[in-house]
Amino acid sequence: MPLTPDLSVKPVVQGFFDPATNTISYVVRDPGSNACAIVDSVMDINYAAGRITYDHADEIIAHVRSNGLKVDWLIETHVHADHLSAAPYIQKQLGGKIGIGRNITVVQETFGKVFNEGTQFQRDGSQFDRLFDDGDTYRVGSMQCTAIHTPGHTPACMTHVMGDAAFVGDTLFMPDGGSARADFPGGDAGQLYDSIQKVLSLPDATRLFMCHDYGPNGREIRWETTVGDERAHNIHVRTGVTREEFVAMRTARDKTLDMPRLIIPSLQVNMRGGDLPPADEAGKRFLKVPINGL
Repeated sequence: MPLTPDLSVKPVVQGFFDPATNTISYVVRDPGSNACAIVDSVMDINYAAGRITYDHADEIIAHVRSNGLKVDWLIETHVHADHLSAAPYIQKQLGGKIGIGRNITVVQETFGKVFNEGTQFQRDGSQFDRLFDDGDTYRVGSMQCTAIHTPGHTPACMTHVMGDAAFVGDTLFMPDGGSARADFPGGDAGQLYDSIQKVLSLPDATRLFMCHDYGPNGREIRWETTVGDERAHNIHVRTGVTREEFVAMRTARDKTLDMPRLIIPSLQVNMRGGDLPPADEAGKRFLKVPINGL
């Protein structure tokens, strides 16, 4: 049965753009209280120097504190391959529960092997406070939210509907950006098409918020559109594009794409819920580089 969001509930959404990864993080405020959720936060990394910093997360923390907000949830739409999550860092300062789709366990199993993590790495999702199943509901203050399983980009992708707003992760881009790749381990172009149709079955007026924007053709960065705009104008999946046409386009396009610059550190950190790998006896932490392994 299609989800019918309550379009009368209009959360206040503040986006934070990270130019280093073209990621947009969000603070989503319940219109009826000071409660909020933080969606897809970013931890900064200087990969060449092996240095972690928190400027982007600190900006979000400052916004939450200056507006007197209370964090109920830290939502990860999926295990990102292009940026590192700052959820544990933010949680230590502001509280809230960290949530992700239940199929994080599939991602952990896959990449636990890729990075030779051994038995000490738990593959049961226990690094997160909650694992969402399709259709699960939760609350941000008085606002009911719903998690929709939208796999295809990754097995664990979820779209989170909060009032009249839906946070789609990498399932969709802005209409002139199309859709995300489906060639990572566990990805599937046909599943992605089906997931997009789930999102596009929401009412036309539903606001959609992207996890990434790359400014196609040099336009300014944008991250908000609507279901109606996507149906009418999305260059990959607008109304009339068949599943077969989409799969053929997506498969051919994905063969031309390079791996994301930060995929190796991102996967190792994000499959742990945003925590760094455990320290060795000297207190040092390391990220692995599998040779010909991804």
